[in-house]
Amino acid sequence: MVWVALGRRAAGGGSRPPVSPLLSLSIASLAGSFTLAIICILALTLTLTTLAHAEDIFEEGKSDKEILDNLLLSTRYDKRLLPPVQDADFCCGMRQPSDVESLTNQSASPRNPNQNKNLNNIYMPHENLRTHLRGTLTVNVSVLLLSLASPDESSLKYEVEFLLQQQWYDPRLRYSNRSSYEFLNAIHHHNDIWLPDTYFIMHGDFKDPLIPVHFALRIYRNGTVNYLMRRHLILSCQGRLNIFPFDDPMCSFAIESISYEQTAITYVWKNDEGTLRKSPSLTTLNAYLIQNRTIPCPIKASWRGNYSCLKVDLIFTRDRAFYFTTVFIPGIILVTSSFITFWLEWNAVPARVMIGVTTMLNFFTTSNGFRSTLPVVSNLTAMNVWDGVCMCFIYASLLEFVCVNYVGRKRPLHNVVYRPGENPVTQGDKKREGGGSTVPGGGGGGAPNEIVTCTNCGPNPCTHTATNGCAAECCFVQVRKKEPPHPIRVAKTIDVIARITFPTAYAVFLVFFFIHYKGFS
Repeated sequence: MVWVALGRRAAGGGSRPPVSPLLSLSIASLAGSFTLAIICILALTLTLTTLAHAEDIFEEGKSDKEILDNLLLSTRYDKRLLPPVQDADFCCGMRQPSDVESLTNQSASPRNPNQNKNLNNIYMPHENLRTHLRGTLTVNVSVLLLSLASPDESSLKYEVEFLLQQQWYDPRLRYSNRSSYEFLNAIHHHNDIWLPDTYFIMHGDFKDPLIPVHFALRIYRNGTVNYLMRRHLILSCQGRLNIFPFDDPMCSFAIESISYEQTAITYVWKNDEGTLRKSPSLTTLNAYLIQNRTIPCPIKASWRGNYSCLKVDLIFTRDRAFYFTTVFIPGIILVTSSFITFWLEWNAVPARVMIGVTTMLNFFTTSNGFRSTLPVVSNLTAMNVWDGVCMCFIYASLLEFVCVNYVGRKRPLHNVVYRPGENPVTQGDKKREGGGSTVPGGGGGGAPNEIVTCTNCGPNPCTHTATNGCAAECCFVQVRKKEPPHPIRVAKTIDVIARITFPTAYAVFLVFFFIHYKGFS
């Protein structure tokens, strides 16, 4: 109809009629639809080409660098973002990176009814999993001890070298199974991949900086990332110096995320490790590890309460043989050597002085040389008790000699004469001479001053001298006045007493010392 009208108008007149607005709108719509269709076709073609190219990237023969370059394109991967948490199967409890993949293949295949018998031998993903929050990234942590060292026996600093393994799941890094690689070595893409910002707290210092050869980074097909770091820490330990060297120092350090709170990242010990794994070639130098444990951080040990934290406790012990051979046994020898003076003569001045002074100086030298390496503390320690008591025994033995020598040189009273092996007698008795023995009632030539027993003086016997007869009417009893002991006898008696009391008292101290302080360790 429109074309007929146009023809009639063209035939009827020479002037060109104006174009209808409706016709202009129809032409514009047609052109726009055609252009949009062309754009969609081009976009679809480009997308298919990109996907086909991506599939070609993961074919066999491609290097891990080429695969990682494609995986880490800025258009599809941003290392500033946390890995998305999509499935609980990938969160934690994985014993091996291939567990999830093998389980997926098993679930895709039709199940045989006879397979129910072997269900106990198949690792299920929801078994042994930890409770976690949906949307929280779980980082599995494990530690392998490599070496332990201490600069010296009396130090409270220990050097610990270990491998820290962190494992998590990042679905953005999954790649095709058609690749020949079980994992990709991403050590050269370290700066392009999201990594946990793990921070060490409650430690002393790092011994060496982190360099590329000190870590490993692997990405598995299912998107599991395994990050391994070598660390060498100098730990400042806590010891009970009041019972040193019977204490057991405890060294602790903890790991924590420095920027992500617990709602974003949760650290867990892989496979519920209660203790650290030790390398088969673990070496120790003056560090004797007796116990270790891995626990979540208590509130007081955590740096910040709202951040996930894991703690490692290493409990060491002292080398008891070292302290016995360098401190205790030499001290016992020196103290007992000072007791030798008790068996020497009271007037052996050079020998007794030399033994007392020499043992004291040697003990001072040994004690000061060892104590110079000990940390200074204000309270009383076991080593202070040991040194003080041993020095008191050595000094007391020297004072005993001084006392004995002083007493032995004193002038005797009442003309008492000292005879070795005999009781003291007076000077008058010494001048008298004795004869044969005299029996009662006879004159067998006994000594005139010998005391005999009188039996016929009445019901009660009495004693008298041999020259005096026994009168019937009475009996005169001669009572000799007791003379004071000779000073030399007193000096020798002091030595005899010291031979028993000093070793006994020192033995009691040794038993009490080792039982008391050993009980606190």
